[in-house]
Amino acid sequence: MKRVFDLLLGVLVFITLAIPMIVISIAIRLLSNGPVLYWSDRVGQNNKLFRMPKFRSMLTSAPEVATHLLDNPEKHLAPIGGFLRRTSLDELPQLISVLKGDMSLVGPRPALFNQEDLITLRKERGVDKLLPGITGWAQVNGRDGLSIPDKVELDVEYLDRKSFWFDVKILWMTFLKVIKHNDVSH
Repeated sequence: MKRVFDLLLGVLVFITLAIPMIVISIAIRLLSNGPVLYWSDRVGQNNKLFRMPKFRSMLTSAPEVATHLLDNPEKHLAPIGGFLRRTSLDELPQLISVLKGDMSLVGPRPALFNQEDLITLRKERGVDKLLPGITGWAQVNGRDGLSIPDKVELDVEYLDRKSFWFDVKILWMTFLKVIKHNDVSH
């Protein structure tokens, strides 16, 4: 049922946001050098690597590490990058990963391939068995402001509580946070 929900809602959102996504693509192309999409190696279900797309919000010279590990993330932002991150519009291409089956709409955020501490903790706690999501319980409860152990605790809580209605609640909470710009990276 989760996969059917992901496909139906994913296609609906993709069609609804097709025009804004085209506009964003044109803006990125006009305002900065490099590709429109940034493909990052992420850790998916059962620790299988997959390539996850995002609208490119960073300069092509930015290091491939989690944003919170950069000394001065703002200096690596592309001209439209701050706006894309504040509005979470940089995440929209991840719908491609949902439609492909690499991700779900809701689940733990996929770790970067080099986030060994997060990958190890998730494996120890069984969270690696879940399909990663565009949003998740940790994202609506602190996102980047959470420590790795706190994120994993929330991922474990999601694992224990996962259900259709819990996913709907998380999607609704995500929508509200994005609209209000709460806990959104800059």
